[in-house]
Amino acid sequence: MTTFNINGQSHTVDAPPDMPLLWVLRDLVGLTGTKFGCGIAQCGACTVHLDGVAVRSCVLPAAAVGDRKVVTIEAVGGTPVGQKVQEAWRALDVVQCGYCQSGQVMSAASLLARNPNPSDADIDAAMAGNICRCGTYNRIRAAIRHAAKEA
Repeated sequence: MTTFNINGQSHTVDAPPDMPLLWVLRDLVGLTGTKFGCGIAQCGACTVHLDGVAVRSCVLPAAAVGDRKVVTIEAVGGTPVGQKVQEAWRALDVVQCGYCQSGQVMSAASLLARNPNPSDADIDAAMAGNICRCGTYNRIRAAIRHAAKEA
């Protein structure tokens, strides 16, 4: 049995050490907002925060999490930066199909938490690992700028 700190709560689960955090979150804890996309950390749909840093949960073994705090899309709105990012996403109508958006929001919130006034180059670098098949990249960048101004 392993205990994880997820969204501020302790969750004890029976997870093999090599089980990716994504499946711990989705299958064992029941938090389905974090999406499976590629399984090789290339698309960003599975992005969560590990002690505030955006990580790809599809390749992060459960054993590697340790005592660090996991925050998922279900709780990121409880942080000031996460709330501003989610508000900006709604205000600028970023979402199209929505599949990638939880990962996009998590990456954007992580960026703004460590760099509250990012340049376009900073935004592009931070978001480069998040793929949006609908092509909403311009709206995503605009929403990140909007959230930065509001924060």
